Amino acid sequence: MMNKPTIDELFERRITYPDFEPQERLAKLVGLDDQKARLGKILGLLVNPVALDTWAKEHHPGQAAKALLDTVLRRPPLVVLAGDVGSGKTELAETIGDAVARAQRINITLFPLSLATRGQGRVGEMTQLVSAAFDHTVDEAKKLKGAGSGPSRGAVILLVDEADALAQSRENAQMHHEDRAGVNAFIRGIDRIANAHLPAAVIMCTNRLSALDPAVRRRAAEVLSFSRPNEEQRRHVLHHRLAPLGLGTQHIDALVRATGAKNGHDTGFTFSDLTQRLIPTIVLDAYPSNPVDGTRAIAIAHDMQPTPPFRDGVN
Repeated sequence: MMNKPTIDELFERRITYPDFEPQERLAKLVGLDDQKARLGKILGLLVNPVALDTWAKEHHPGQAAKALLDTVLRRPPLVVLAGDVGSGKTELAETIGDAVARAQRINITLFPLSLATRGQGRVGEMTQLVSAAFDHTVDEAKKLKGAGSGPSRGAVILLVDEADALAQSRENAQMHHEDRAGVNAFIRGIDRIANAHLPAAVIMCTNRLSALDPAVRRRAAEVLSFSRPNEEQRRHVLHHRLAPLGLGTQHIDALVRATGAKNGHDTGFTFSDLTQRLIPTIVLDAYPSNPVDGTRAIAIAHDMQPTPPFRDGVN
């Protein structure tokens, strides 16, 4: 029997909100306003459900709205972020807690679950690791739960990136029995948080929504979809970062076209292609002797290929 893992072994790091660094990162996520707003509202209610009662008393007083509130608040504390690689899922998951903490006026701690939690395949290991992760999450959330029906003193978010590696479908005939047990433990963990009405939520990020176990997907309060930036979104990213360097509208427009579908690719650049590959390459090409040149930037964009899209199965 393995010893119960420590919190440092389970979670890659811990982030406490509000904090200026994630606030700045969240502000830089362009083109995701709808996902930001929806995820912020969902998490706000999951970690501090008293806020919905306050809203109802102001806008829908009386008993008529009680059944409606119960329906909303009974949703499991799980949100799934699904979409293509480089579309901003993980970045949003790691920073949205700052917006929620500021809106709810509480401290929130993010626990990003390490992929090492899958274990090494020894019998019972994965199940114990997943159970331990939820034990820590539940223990922390219990400390923050308000007295009676009062507001919570803080909240916890458990982040599971590359969730399909941890909660893949048990309907897969080739799935190992230990992986099945781990998925069962994950589902029990979600239910524990829900049944105890704790100020905690779970965010799962995946490129393969269809690979998630159906029981996990059914428990999601919402599944938010992410896609590659369209023309308007690419223009916003490029203009915001390159116009201050002297690139004019003609150059920006050409870069927008160059980062769209091209050369037989039916998809354009991802957000991370733009911010982590193209723009740094343009700057480093000019550094240290020359200023950034628009014509050269366009040539670099034409030579660069977008990250291949991840082909999910049929949902």
